[in-house]
Amino acid sequence: MNAISPTQIFVDFVNKALVITEFELRKLRHDYSELITRALQPALWLLIFGPVFSRTGAMHTGSLPYLDFIAPGILAQSVLFVAIFYGINVIWERDLGIVQKFLVSPTPRASLVLGKGLSAGIRSLSQAAVVYMLSLLIGVKLNWHPLALLNILIVVVVASTLFSTFSLTVACIVKTRERFMGVGQVLTMPMFFASNAIYPIGLMPNWLKVVAHINPLTYVVDALRTCMLAQYTSTFGLITDYAVILGTTALLVFTASRLYPRLAE
Repeated sequence: MNAISPTQIFVDFVNKALVITEFELRKLRHDYSELITRALQPALWLLIFGPVFSRTGAMHTGSLPYLDFIAPGILAQSVLFVAIFYGINVIWERDLGIVQKFLVSPTPRASLVLGKGLSAGIRSLSQAAVVYMLSLLIGVKLNWHPLALLNILIVVVVASTLFSTFSLTVACIVKTRERFMGVGQVLTMPMFFASNAIYPIGLMPNWLKVVAHINPLTYVVDALRTCMLAQYTSTFGLITDYAVILGTTALLVFTASRLYPRLAE
């Protein structure tokens, strides 16, 4: 009897994760309005909040115009806000009996979790398109190099996978929609404001700087700024940004895969 090679195991794992991703993306065919409503939030921030704060001159962003500075931050915020409530779908699936069907299938738990996370990541690409169009409208100096655009796509998908997997982990713990909505709101705003999304880390008090440096959203924003803007030098380095984002995602996929069976209890 031939032993299964590690490569075959990995390929099988990825294939099953992609099947789950495709299954989740099919839901978009029944409700395209979801993509439209998601565009409202970045539009409000970029067309109202950004220009107002830009005129006040309160945000010191050096030689970088504030509207340029905030555009990648709003993209990261959009990814976070969409993905962080993804876990409520899992609770709905538990109530409908879908989770129980997944658990008795031969699909590895990690493939289930990663597949769901990737589907949230692909959905978030619409946010990138919206933010890019709005950024052009308000005159942000964008970097159109193909490699930069490819990095934007990768960071958006992985970051959304990160936050949706975190959301799934929370859902596995709280198990009810009411508790999840409360916890989600409590986690989202502090994570957003304790990052470099709408103001530089240098403007923060010392204790908040420490929080910002351990907040994965900070590294998502830095990676997006590095690739999205024509004139920006990374604060941490793109390699560090990727290491933090990918490492955190892998940790959360492992954690969520261990907690996922709890939904059926």
